[in-house]
Amino acid sequence: FTLANIAGSGAIQHIWMTTFPSHWRRLIIRAYWDGEEHPSIECPFGDFFVNGWCERCNVNSLPVAVNPAGGMNAYWEMPFHQQAHLTIENLGEEEVILYYQVDYTLTTVPEDAARFHAQWRRSKPVAYKQVHTLLDGVKGKGQYVGTYLAWQTNSNGWWGEGELKFYLDGDTDYPTICGTGTEDYFGGAWNFEHPKGEYGVYSTAFLGLPQVIKPDGLYHSQQRFGMYRWHIMDPIRFEEDLRVTIQALGWGRDGRYAPLQDDVASVAFWYQREPHVSFTKLPDLEYLEVW
Repeated sequence: FTLANIAGSGAIQHIWMTTFPSHWRRLIIRAYWDGEEHPSIECPFGDFFVNGWCERCNVNSLPVAVNPAGGMNAYWEMPFHQQAHLTIENLGEEEVILYYQVDYTLTTVPEDAARFHAQWRRSKPVAYKQVHTLLDGVKGKGQYVGTYLAWQTNSNGWWGEGELKFYLDGDTDYPTICGTGTEDYFGGAWNFEHPKGEYGVYSTAFLGLPQVIKPDGLYHSQQRFGMYRWHIMDPIRFEEDLRVTIQALGWGRDGRYAPLQDDVASVAFWYQREPHVSFTKLPDLEYLEVW
């Protein structure tokens, strides 16, 4: 279904949508700038709005706000020169009612303006002693502006020692930017633990852990987390190429790292000059869905 087909030069400034959580992984948002063949945005509905687990949580951040009861708002600026084409696809068999609004301006856009991109990926689970790749194969000049992770733990104990790494402009073995741990990257510390014995949820302008889903002793058997960090004040600029990965690591015996095989889904948000390299093929519905 076509959400918007805008002719001219300008920028999308705000998107509002709402539908029921059971549909959030079945609906795929895509955006095409200036008549391009391959989308610059390709992402499940919920993950695009920091709600990947199909269970609503409120988000109070600068570019994304999710408000009661499921009002999804995105304020990412999305410039275009000749055309903006936004679509949504329903991969399920059940019909979906979607309410939406796309707000934009028609105005002069600089010739060298970068285009907005968002790509979803999932490791179900992360392969043993391997990494989850958020982004790979990006070619051109741009800046990385945001990360969302939907993380399911598949073992007991602490799960967030993995380093998020940014390989820029020809980096191979050693990344230009290497984090100190998952909770550190998202602006937290000490296992996100507050008060003692519990995870402390938070949602701020640029980073947050707005969602902690606890096991219920029956069918909700795994603990799940939703985390975001927006690199708006600290964009990660690249001139030629970009690759982004995160480790799945916890603590094992004798103070050693424990390689984990957790279920990790991610959205990478970035701007770059077109043309962009086409994305890897989106998995089928069975792989996409939350079970």
